[in-house]
Amino acid sequence: MVDGCEVRDSLRIDGAFSKRNSDIVALEGPLSISVSYGGDIIPLGISMRTPGKDSELVYGFLLSEGIISSSSDVLHFEINDNMALVEIKTNSGFNPENYVRRTTMSSSCGICGRNTISDMLHMHAPVLSEDLLLDYIGFSSSIEKMTASQVLFQQSGGTHACASFTQEGELVNVFEDVGRHNAMDKLVGAHMLQDSITPSKCILLVSGRASFDLVQKSIRSGFSIMLAIGAPSTLAVDLANEHGLTLACFCKESTMTVFSGARRVK
Repeated sequence: MVDGCEVRDSLRIDGAFSKRNSDIVALEGPLSISVSYGGDIIPLGISMRTPGKDSELVYGFLLSEGIISSSSDVLHFEINDNMALVEIKTNSGFNPENYVRRTTMSSSCGICGRNTISDMLHMHAPVLSEDLLLDYIGFSSSIEKMTASQVLFQQSGGTHACASFTQEGELVNVFEDVGRHNAMDKLVGAHMLQDSITPSKCILLVSGRASFDLVQKSIRSGFSIMLAIGAPSTLAVDLANEHGLTLACFCKESTMTVFSGARRVK
């Protein structure tokens, strides 16, 4: 059994027959995230996530929220007992009222609990690169690469995945979590901390649907092409069009549906 899973007792029912069993279940636990800013400790909320790669998750979360622009904005970082504290520069333009959540961030919702999302709807984001092109026929095999890398899903059936690939279809990073937004934050944070290939030179692939929060995180971090196995939402499509993101959904084998940015698909 891999890290990120535990065993739980279960009762399997098949018609008139039942059998006591044990099943592998994906881990979910709380991570409290707070920011030290100008001498004040400001709690941002509690994220329900699969433990592991928490540093990447926090860095990716702070970037996608617009609290930091790069890892250099962080002066000090520590995690103890599922509590993360990040000291950031005072010139980062952080406004607590825009970011503090009044409720827990569930594994299914990355923006729940915020007082406002106006700054996310009309966010300042990097200009997305026009240099990257998608040859989908050649790239479609990358879906199999991501699927083969989803070890938590193979064990539990209960996690989402986000992966980054080069234009040629080579896997750069892949992360899993019970929350799709957490998997995305871990991916973005890894790109920041590894100081390797930037998201602007990668294609993003997500295992589920293209929700508003995933599209927002994609744009904020600099991905110019986002592919999703599932369906998009209206707000996700509108945000992708507004910022020039190439968004393709229902991706499988050699088929996909492009909702915005078709100019990058050849």
